[in-house]
Amino acid sequence: MFRVGEDPLDLPALISSVEDERFGAVVAFLGIVRRSGEAGEIDALEYSAYAEMAVLKMHEIGRELEEQFGPLRIAATHRTGRLPVGTPSLALAVACPHRGQAWRAAEKFVDRLKEVVPIWKVDIPVEGGKS
Repeated sequence: MFRVGEDPLDLPALISSVEDERFGAVVAFLGIVRRSGEAGEIDALEYSAYAEMAVLKMHEIGRELEEQFGPLRIAATHRTGRLPVGTPSLALAVACPHRGQAWRAAEKFVDRLKEVVPIWKVDIPVEGGKS
């Protein structure tokens, strides 16, 4: 299950979607908009995406990770639109037979997402130009 869009994230639903009696580990991750941006303090991030292609790329990453780590289940949602500091922008759940696989697969998913998925962000500076 992969989605990209403006709807709020539902991490419990992602976790439920990957749970499987064959797997003894589920790793959940939230990426949250932080105050520090590329050029100083920010009030928000503005995310945009080529959503259809982004979802296809997320599926490709899932297949790559299954080849690398063995059987697993992955679900992720990335928000688009203007997200204020403190707002979750990415939710991810990964299930694997063992915790080490799940941790490594989750980290690799986020790294690959940033490398190849067509999602872009723009820093919205702190009002008044403070940084």
